[in-house]
Amino acid sequence: MNVTSRQNRSPRRPRRALPVLTVAGLAAALLLTGCASGERVCGSGRYPVKAVGNASGQDCVADGQEPPRGWVRYPAGEVPEYVGDRWDRHWGTVVVDAEGRPVRG
Repeated sequence: MNVTSRQNRSPRRPRRALPVLTVAGLAAALLLTGCASGERVCGSGRYPVKAVGNASGQDCVADGQEPPRGWVRYPAGEVPEYVGDRWDRHWGTVVVDAEGRPVRG
């Protein structure tokens, strides 16, 4: 009995694993970055500012403008970029004075 090369090949399977692996990889990447939603704290052309005297106050100001009275800039390198990121969580627990220095709340 003679077996041809065509008979030796396994039957073709649909390539369903690739899309599933792609979706799983993207989900894992989002979870590992700590930014599940990817929602930015401020929109384009704006930067976040911290309210003086309370832990939860946060707003956005247009680029090129100074924060209004009662608001301060975040320290360089500690600016929250995404909702729930490291600095967003940190500053949500800190009260600052008019100079932006942490104080007891």
